[in-house]
Amino acid sequence: MNKILIVGGAGYIGGFLTDTLKTENITVYDNLMYESRFFKDVNFVYGDIRDKEKLLNIMQEYDVVIWLAAVVGDGACAIDPFLTQTINEDCVKWFVDNYNGKFIYMSTCSVYGINNDLLDEEAPTNPISIYAKTKLAAEQYIINKYKNHLIFRLGTLFGVGDTYSRIRLDLVVNILTKKACMKQPLYVYGGDQWRPLLHVKDVATAIKFGIDNNIKGLFNLSCGNYTILNIAEEIRLHFPEIVIKYQDLPFEDLRNYKVKADKYINLGWAPKYTLKKGILEIKDIILQNRLKNVDDVIYSNEVYLNTKLFKL
Repeated sequence: MNKILIVGGAGYIGGFLTDTLKTENITVYDNLMYESRFFKDVNFVYGDIRDKEKLLNIMQEYDVVIWLAAVVGDGACAIDPFLTQTINEDCVKWFVDNYNGKFIYMSTCSVYGINNDLLDEEAPTNPISIYAKTKLAAEQYIINKYKNHLIFRLGTLFGVGDTYSRIRLDLVVNILTKKACMKQPLYVYGGDQWRPLLHVKDVATAIKFGIDNNIKGLFNLSCGNYTILNIAEEIRLHFPEIVIKYQDLPFEDLRNYKVKADKYINLGWAPKYTLKKGILEIKDIILQNRLKNVDDVIYSNEVYLNTKLFKL
């Protein structure tokens, strides 16, 4: 049995990941940035990744460290670029300089920025946001300095993780599904921008597969590539009354990229959760009134951090 530390494990990805790894000896280390409590039945250490003394006292006890901690999203990271660099880049570099076990790191396909080709892991990167730049800098440092690593460049996440952790409604599939639930038109700006998508639960299955098979390296992770218009049209299948309003205007988010994810799939892992599955999950929790206020700032990284003035 592995002894695993999940850094940032109280968040969107960490919810289903802790369920998936429940047969292992796991501990969550988190500062509860978006939470006021953590009642999940796993070992828990309240801590900030900038607290080097606390991490030094516990980190070498673990065979595997899964690093989920980050400021996530272009808008959220732009609020305070210096703090973003500290959290997303500097803390990661310090940790890999001081740790000896297997290190599993979550990066992002946003590092590809704008590229019309179908991109594998050897394709040139082109980060256009502080979020993508800091994640790329961290992953490059890991690759250059640390042999026992597993890095995933995640597609844009969607869907519901576990029944405990905070849902995110600031991700393209989830936010468009939310709008459909509220009987709002789906405005598509441009619409031909490509995104690789990935259900949040499939992050957990990929991590577990990597641990069980001692996989090392850098991998794109996605269940498929979709244009923004494709996503809106898929959502409309489940909300026939909803109108898609096409705007022939450039959207402020300039990212446009498609990725090949077959490198990891060829090792034996496969995504299990479809775009349809994620849409229906969001539809159910909203239409069943399981969220008291779908416009609560807690469901958006950028809006929530703006209300806190990003004071962590």
